[in-house]
Amino acid sequence: MSVTTDKAARLAELIRAADSVVALTGAGISVPSGIPDFRSPGTGLWENVNPMEVAHIDAFHRDPERFWRFYGKRFQTLEEKRPNRAHLALAALEREALLDAVITQNIDRLHRNAGTVNLVEVHGSIDSSSCLSCGESFPLADVRARQAADTRGVPRCACGSPLKPDVVLFGEYLPLAALARAERLAAGADLLLCIGSSLEVHPVAGLPELTLGAGGKIAILTQGPTPFDRVAAVRMGGDVVDELEAVLSAL
Repeated sequence: MSVTTDKAARLAELIRAADSVVALTGAGISVPSGIPDFRSPGTGLWENVNPMEVAHIDAFHRDPERFWRFYGKRFQTLEEKRPNRAHLALAALEREALLDAVITQNIDRLHRNAGTVNLVEVHGSIDSSSCLSCGESFPLADVRARQAADTRGVPRCACGSPLKPDVVLFGEYLPLAALARAERLAAGADLLLCIGSSLEVHPVAGLPELTLGAGGKIAILTQGPTPFDRVAAVRMGGDVVDELEAVLSAL
């Protein structure tokens, strides 16, 4: 039995034994879909761009045209992406009543498109944008059309104000309701599956502590070190698609 197969079998045992299993996912689960993570050398989203200049709430207010030059391209890229087999594996676990919910830091909609129903998008989603002046909300297709129609490439509300994506920018707080729901799920989980996340960005990085503090276990499936590696019941660091499919096969 290979190391991966052995660990997958161990994780499958933990999933079967748990009354409540919750997944926490980060950028690493979407890399196989062709979406770069944030900081990997050579490919990371912030490799050639200072996020404080283009993805900060102050940058949106100061220069919405520059903001949308960056975000418009990113939206177009994300629209074309499809869920990979890791997303599908989590959706399958939920359908089989082996997974209660997915908490994701990702804004790419891939969990939703894969079929996950109980989903907490703590950083929001590209699925819509809103007007900060009047509160009107617009679906992604409408936002893209409004951006294309504007001479400066800024999607605007009927009131004339620039639209802001319903994602959490640098300088903004996470939505309180989504964070509270994520904290409840983590605290109530017998097993928290941490997938594709470095577990370094707070407050989401504190969720494993809630699980551990309540007597639950954590499993980590991600490449690169995390602060919780030594306390993980299972630690896997290979290809996230292969590892999740191995766990499915072992169930």
